[in-house]
Amino acid sequence: MQKTQARQPNPSDSAGGAVAAVGAPAPNLARVQIGERLRRFGGAVWRPLLLLALLGVVWWFVTAQEMVERYLVPTPGSVLEVLWNERSMFMEHSYVTFYETVIGFLIAAAVGVLSAVLIVYSATAERTLYPIILFAQVIPKIAIAPILVVWFGTGLSPKIILAVLIAFFPVVISGVAGLRATDPELLDLSATMGASRIKVFVKVRFPGALPQLMSGLKVAVTLAVVGAVVGEFVGASEGLGYVLLQASGNLDSALLFADLILMSAIGIVLFVAIEALEALLIPWHASRRQTDGGTAALATTS
Repeated sequence: MQKTQARQPNPSDSAGGAVAAVGAPAPNLARVQIGERLRRFGGAVWRPLLLLALLGVVWWFVTAQEMVERYLVPTPGSVLEVLWNERSMFMEHSYVTFYETVIGFLIAAAVGVLSAVLIVYSATAERTLYPIILFAQVIPKIAIAPILVVWFGTGLSPKIILAVLIAFFPVVISGVAGLRATDPELLDLSATMGASRIKVFVKVRFPGALPQLMSGLKVAVTLAVVGAVVGEFVGASEGLGYVLLQASGNLDSALLFADLILMSAIGIVLFVAIEALEALLIPWHASRRQTDGGTAALATTS
């Protein structure tokens, strides 16, 4: 009876198979992650776009049927025409408002975070700063604007200061709430391991406060747009707030609506930028675990 000789395994075959086994899921995983991100983006975008489309249809219908006078509500076509014909003018004034908003927001964020740290770490600073911050918040900013124009003139400074004053409060409040929400057990563990106060702040308190702080920053960046525009209302020769005043004075509703659209666009762009920064800084937060977990499970089953 002839014996069947067993084929000896080739080490190169096993190595190649191992490499193939390890390397095969990588493209799969990359495709799944890209597809998942596109799916999430599409799921987040289609509803607002659909609502905007429906509002646009209602707007067009109301103006086409002449239910209201044209000088009160312009047609969508006339607004788009103004946006296109006056695009160079709008770009110039939008840049001014955008610049004022960003500078004011950055100053408010830096000063607000520093104030939150002082309030959390010093009882004296809390008793000193909190009443002043609250007092500054309850004063109507439109009432402060003329004073700032008298003090600093009609340049960029009053607009930036108003943007700082309006955006400052939510940064402080969210920063204080986030820093005080640190798990006491983590603080005790850090103290037991001999960590200094600076290390505890850098490694424990500040990362733990980021979720609430980022929420405050998203509110603050939209309020900074309001502050810049309010400053332009009082004394300015450029900016979207200045254009808005000119359009209102001339009863140019198409120009007014186009200006409002651009103001909203600046706020939306800055809000999305803060959301992107949030996704970069705190991908570990609970609000992102569900989507990440879904991606991982999908990649495992593929």
